[in-house]
Amino acid sequence: MKVLPRVFYERTPDIVARELLGKVLVRKLADQILSGKIVETEAYYGEKDPASKAYNERKPFNEPMFQNAGRTFIYMVHGNWLLNVVAHPRGGVGAVLIRALEPLQGIEVMKRHRRVDDLYALTSGPGKLTKALAITKELNCVDVTDVKSVLFIVEGDKTGFEICTSHRIGVKADLPQELRFYLRGNRFVSKP
Repeated sequence: MKVLPRVFYERTPDIVARELLGKVLVRKLADQILSGKIVETEAYYGEKDPASKAYNERKPFNEPMFQNAGRTFIYMVHGNWLLNVVAHPRGGVGAVLIRALEPLQGIEVMKRHRRVDDLYALTSGPGKLTKALAITKELNCVDVTDVKSVLFIVEGDKTGFEICTSHRIGVKADLPQELRFYLRGNRFVSKP
């Protein structure tokens, strides 16, 4: 497994969000490996992005977005933990929300975590995938560039898919550019 290096994340959030598609998110549990292909992401910039958690101010809550790229930023929305990976050029601010995965490994464990049997509903949304992979606030600021970490991202299959874009889901104020990226026709992409 080739773990994505920190330099991969030291680019603008839109580039990282697009290029994370097809990569594989790996979650190590005590006795199990869970993994899934990333099929949907959203890019968030810093203080000038009205949908960003870093909009207009720096505070302890959003501090990970200002720190080194390649670490997790996990927070709760509507009772669900959301997994972001910090992504920005050095000295910048930003993150990429992982919105959906195509389950690859440890599917039965994921089903138990979610208490669902429908494979296509298992990880087809940001809150669904964190429940399926047992991702909580305790994993905030984890280095995803370290293969020894409990959460990391590796290279995946780079072929056989078309990338589509749209505006981000569920945001009240959005930037003019489309910052949601997803794989066309993939059944694990979330339903807006």
